[in-house]
Amino acid sequence: MKLLNIIVAMMAVCVLSSPVLAQDGPPPAKVVVAKIVEQSVAENREMLGTYYYDRVSNVSSEVAGLVKNVNVRAGDLVRKGDRLLSLDTKILDKNIELNTRRIEQIAIKIKNAERNYKRLLDLFEKDAASEKDYEDLYDSYLELVKEAEIANIDLEKLQIQKQKSTIVAPFTGVVLTKSVDLGDWVNQGKALLGVGSKADQFVKVPVAETLLKFINVGDNLNVTINAYDEEVQGAFVGIDPQADEKTKNIYLKIRVPYRQNVATNMSATVFIPVSAKKSLKIIPREAVIKFKGADFVYTVKDGKAAILPINIVTYLEGSVGADNPYFVPGMPVVVEGNERLRPDQAVTVVGDK
Repeated sequence: MKLLNIIVAMMAVCVLSSPVLAQDGPPPAKVVVAKIVEQSVAENREMLGTYYYDRVSNVSSEVAGLVKNVNVRAGDLVRKGDRLLSLDTKILDKNIELNTRRIEQIAIKIKNAERNYKRLLDLFEKDAASEKDYEDLYDSYLELVKEAEIANIDLEKLQIQKQKSTIVAPFTGVVLTKSVDLGDWVNQGKALLGVGSKADQFVKVPVAETLLKFINVGDNLNVTINAYDEEVQGAFVGIDPQADEKTKNIYLKIRVPYRQNVATNMSATVFIPVSAKKSLKIIPREAVIKFKGADFVYTVKDGKAAILPINIVTYLEGSVGADNPYFVPGMPVVVEGNERLRPDQAVTVVGDK
């Protein structure tokens, strides 16, 4: 089908190029050109991948309680430390207040015990008090000190429990799932929210295992977000440690820049190397035009536009690689003004990129 489209397109080019039609052709067009260069690059192919978050935290509660506030919804971007939800702490606050009063009372008792202990110690040294009275009072003092330590531990435990009643984001990311709402009772350890790390947005692409020899960790790859027809640069970071048992395909892991409004399992097109590096002619993407489903470029020859088919074998950032033998380094191709050109139309070059 592609070959048929190219043949039809070339027939149309021949008709448009005939002298009969050209004599009353359009006036000279102003165009901007760029020069073809030669570069050693690998061929690549479009392959379909899916978005996912490589780092996901299933946020849960360390304490049980009644949900008082939920501050986020699925899809929200949260910063590390942001409050996600909080539990009701009315009873907890009363227990904290009660323990605080208890510690204050013990402190008063310790102060009195210290005073009585010092008084009895003075009498004991003067043989005016028995050793048993002295030891009993000292033991009572030590018991109060120990009671104060236990009370402080209990208070600290209650304060930690209150702190844990507010659940915060473990890192900056996106709320992927939410299974809790106002008024729910949550138990300790129950997963409430799923948060995907903003710094770990990835695309995974299944490829034949035989292609692994053409790609290295750290290689930059062109990725197109299909929903927005937006191109970004991704970085190959490695492979999933498990291959598909039936197809033997390997999943490539490609880190991509964070973008809002991209959901897990959305599609992305990735250009994957499928050959060793070879010498190709590099042509700016804006030079490529579509005609009858085939790709062409315009060059300038003797002051006129000449249309040439292009066989694209690799896509680079802002350019493509072609293996047509008639493309040579230094050949000009039209990058601006080509959308309205016709074959053999007179042109005036007004710029060179």
